[in-house]
Amino acid sequence: MRTRIDPTLDRLYNNRAAVPNHGEIFARWRSQSGATCERHAGEFNCLYGASTLQTLDIFPAEQNRGLVIFIHGGYWRSLDKDDFSFFAEPYLAAGISVAAINYRLCPEVKIDAIVEDCQSAIVWLAANVKHYGIRFDRTIFIGHSAGAHLAAMLCTADWSTRNISPGNFRGGVLISGLYDLSPLLQVSVNDDIQLTPESAKALSPVHLQPTLNIPLDLWVGGAETSEFIRQSQLLPRAWPARCTPLEIAPAADHFTIVDECAKADSICFQRSLRFF
Repeated sequence: MRTRIDPTLDRLYNNRAAVPNHGEIFARWRSQSGATCERHAGEFNCLYGASTLQTLDIFPAEQNRGLVIFIHGGYWRSLDKDDFSFFAEPYLAAGISVAAINYRLCPEVKIDAIVEDCQSAIVWLAANVKHYGIRFDRTIFIGHSAGAHLAAMLCTADWSTRNISPGNFRGGVLISGLYDLSPLLQVSVNDDIQLTPESAKALSPVHLQPTLNIPLDLWVGGAETSEFIRQSQLLPRAWPARCTPLEIAPAADHFTIVDECAKADSICFQRSLRFF
């Protein structure tokens, strides 16, 4: 059954149309990420599941301050961890290791399976990062767009069933995320992600309670669409005891906000260092 589209919502949730030069940005990310992989020794495409997309990359830092787990966006249906390796640069320079997660994509799987993939990746990392000289007891999540949604969902998981102590997790940085999925029921992306009213509610962090007692920093670009700014306002209202006040990067759009947060002198990066 095809999605009944609301034209206004479809426009406001179409980030690529809102940023006409997104192709140039993606190409620059890939080039920068390739350079990062050349500069830093890492362990690439570690399998945490049976699918070729259930993989992750590990960038061990020379120091051992902790671990950033980065989750990419792409509306749960596109992009790749390899596009975002550059995000590791300031953390590696600060002595913080980085793991970047891939996951299976819609429409081959649904979003609930992607949430499970991210949990499985965390379990793999908890069991294996010690072999790379990385401490897991100072771990934070960072996600962009759909990746911020997935990072928020990780904050609602019952980690005791995975034999992982919640005390290992220190905080999170959620960038331009989606926290109420119900508007997507009227957006063309739903042809691929296949939400129903029931699954949209079950997979919306605003309708769930966090299980992790960790601080979450939220960021959004001032040049993003009104719906993405509204989405970023929703989670602090739903989780006031977890979320710090929303920060807006005035000139950033949905994609350049990633560049802003990856700068070593940015408020976003500098503030995230307190978790370590």
